Amino acid sequence: MPTFLSDGISIAYEVYGEGEPVLLIHGFGSSGIINWVNTGWVEALNKAGYQAITIDDRGHGLSEKLYDPNDYYPALMAADAERLLEHLGIERAFVIGYSMGARITAFLAVKWPERVKAAVMGGMGIGLVTGLSDSREIIDGLNADSLADVKHPTGRQFRIFADHSKADRQALAACMVSSRQPMDIDDVRRISVPVLVAVGETDDMAGSAQELADLLPKGEAFVIPRRNHMLATGDARFKEAAIAFLERNAQA
Repeated sequence: MPTFLSDGISIAYEVYGEGEPVLLIHGFGSSGIINWVNTGWVEALNKAGYQAITIDDRGHGLSEKLYDPNDYYPALMAADAERLLEHLGIERAFVIGYSMGARITAFLAVKWPERVKAAVMGGMGIGLVTGLSDSREIIDGLNADSLADVKHPTGRQFRIFADHSKADRQALAACMVSSRQPMDIDDVRRISVPVLVAVGETDDMAGSAQELADLLPKGEAFVIPRRNHMLATGDARFKEAAIAFLERNAQA
């Protein structure tokens, strides 16, 4: 994968296909390949005539691993995304983020609205504002000596995912400390671009899609039927709703 330096940090990315660019920002513990290629997003976007650009968030995938929690605030990771667009010579792009990637997308849209044509925030509802409560259990699960020592269900879920993806668990634990920083409600209301908020029907982590959409000046909500936080990522109906949303805003 190609890389570039974002404020001295090596960030990996990949570009697939041609057409109007869509920047894809993955969730915690994942990578561009796991979140967007393996789930069929890149293929679906390419078939719809879009260029798909994946970024490996700092501490993830093939990007540089950092071990100071102060390096993982969402505004810093949003700056990585903005610098990638600059590196590629892209003035404006659609942006799709999932879970942590949706939080990064929100911070990107607040600070650099001129870079974002429209955004899809998947796996992130009103939790963007209220915060998420199980960070300690996830950190403990990542730092445990073995999976057998992890008893909390959410901690086990993320530990299994990290082990499966061969992630750097120490870097992920540092990321979890600060990457879930809530966004101030006034900043949410400042997001001026169109946003589709998509959350699984049984996702008990993200919070209400409609509540977040109601705060956004140009927000829409989409509930992904019968999907939880993990299974919603590659859902076909989620892809269809997102691509239809891009089409509407491409025409606008």
